Amino acid sequence: MYRVNFSKPCRVHFIGIGGISMSGLAEILIKEGFSVSGSDMKESSITDKLAGIGARIYIGQVAENITDDIDFMVYTAAIHDDNPEFEAARETGKPMLTRAQMLGQIMENYKYSIAVAGTHGKTTTTAMMTHVLLAAAKDPTVSIGGMLDVIGGNIRIGSSDYFVTEACEYTNSYLEFEPMISIILNVDDDHLDFFKNMDNIVTSFANFANKTKDGGLLILNSESPYFDKIRYAVRDRDIRVVTFGKHNRCNYRADSIVLDDDGCPTYELYENGAPMGSISLSVTGEHNVINSLSVIAACRFLGIDMDSIREGLRSCHSAKRRFEHKGVMDGNRLIVDDYAHHPTEIAASVKVGRNVAEKAGGELWIAFQPHTYSRTKAHLDEFAEVLSEADHVLLADIYAAREADDGTISSRDIEARMKEIGKAEAVYLGDFESIKKYFEENSSNNDLLITMGAGNIDSVADLLLTK
Repeated sequence: MYRVNFSKPCRVHFIGIGGISMSGLAEILIKEGFSVSGSDMKESSITDKLAGIGARIYIGQVAENITDDIDFMVYTAAIHDDNPEFEAARETGKPMLTRAQMLGQIMENYKYSIAVAGTHGKTTTTAMMTHVLLAAAKDPTVSIGGMLDVIGGNIRIGSSDYFVTEACEYTNSYLEFEPMISIILNVDDDHLDFFKNMDNIVTSFANFANKTKDGGLLILNSESPYFDKIRYAVRDRDIRVVTFGKHNRCNYRADSIVLDDDGCPTYELYENGAPMGSISLSVTGEHNVINSLSVIAACRFLGIDMDSIREGLRSCHSAKRRFEHKGVMDGNRLIVDDYAHHPTEIAASVKVGRNVAEKAGGELWIAFQPHTYSRTKAHLDEFAEVLSEADHVLLADIYAAREADDGTISSRDIEARMKEIGKAEAVYLGDFESIKKYFEENSSNNDLLITMGAGNIDSVADLLLTK
């Protein structure tokens, strides 16, 4: 693999620079003195920001973007082999790195590198970690897969030895990292368009655990059914293993969890069996109680005091699109947007939504946009089951993302399965304008609507609140 010499900045080109993670890497390299260019299919606030700090931005991906003065290139997994710019880049014979390879090399420059992995909760947990490090005045560099208010975007460039990032399992990209602290929040069956089966997924996470540096820390959810296999993977390594969860055997345990009217929890913390007082979160749901324990475990390893931990966790309102309160319509109808797109994530968000709606005296509505055909097909029954815990579900067409429609699955199939279950109203509407109109005409005072999915379903919230 090509090794970037950070002491000798050169010319780098990003194919797909507008992505949430790619743009962050580009910004880090600009700060390090590299000459950066990049392309994307459309202009955005992200590409505008990069242009404003010195990047040369191309809208559209064509062979002419690959110029002779480029020393090496970085590309995202979303780029296909037949992309003309990607083809031209390969033909030059110049070095090419994946996004994950570039991120892995950047991480090597930091003594205290923290990688947050897991099928669910990475962005919110990385946000909590960021808030605690800031509260403790650690001046971290942060790369997060969402927009976080406290850092003004998806990247923060600090001047210390602290670096925190999400570690995504898709295409095994996190295996390019060698962090000092590795967190595995949970392991679930997702990305089955890449992984063959559940065994393949568990093996991948075990391999990630084994990438932790010698003398480092591996933080594991002891309640995961795959805990033993992942821990066994590092049995012969000089790696400290710390556990978190709700059981007495955990190093970091939560007890006496109480949710307020907005679904935000307070709980009692135990560290190796010793009571450490109460912790209050400004993110929603019991699932984030568990996620916060992993943050506490990492921060205690780093020697951060409990006052800073409490302050940081309390100040964190998560990233955009993570149970984000968008606004209130007439009749006190609350609009929330959530990124949940896997049945496990949906179940957690529906549980929080149910709590909020019932305390307000209203009903729970979900406007759901499935994300990718393969995921919808693999989890069809689970989608129908978890969505049926709402009162009303309005279904948009599937967001294709990186896939093509083969005609074998659609949102109408979720509607049909939900009607068989018969617990919640399920209505396939397809387009966003129809969803907006249906909710306006059929919802009641104090109802809660969650626009849900990893695509562009958040547009419905914007439509409803425009007036």
